Amino acid sequence: MEIERKWEIGGFPQQLPLLEQVKMRQGYLVTEPVVRIRSEERADRCSYILCIKGKGTLVREEIETPISEEVFAQIARMLPAPLIEKEYRAYRLADGHRLEVSLVDKDQPDGFFYAEVEFATEQEARAFVPPDFLGRELTELPGSSMSDYWNRRLARFQRG
Repeated sequence: MEIERKWEIGGFPQQLPLLEQVKMRQGYLVTEPVVRIRSEERADRCSYILCIKGKGTLVREEIETPISEEVFAQIARMLPAPLIEKEYRAYRLADGHRLEVSLVDKDQPDGFFYAEVEFATEQEARAFVPPDFLGRELTELPGSSMSDYWNRRLARFQRG
């Protein structure tokens, strides 16, 4: 089960302790339900993941399973558009929560930042008061998921 809230953010926070930094690439086989692949490149290793997500926004089922680099490459070749590139950084908030901030497709005209916080329960998620530096909340906003971004990107790619 995945329980998370999502916000716009103007950039990587400078005032928070950095916990982790990862270069990611991801692409979607289908977006309803979400079936995607993702690579995660850290300084000491690279991992490959197949992820399936159920319906929902704040709360939804999520299955992640490791796959080999070869399987990742095979699936990536099946995708109708190039992989999305993300610079991901995780920070510790003052209240102890982990803030995950991603810069998506930084070299593209429509590149953007977003932030997420994951929670153990729906009650905890609803009670969370976001720090002032987070922008508009996107959790329940239609069109703001990464799979929606993939669909818009795919449409542009297919138009040429």
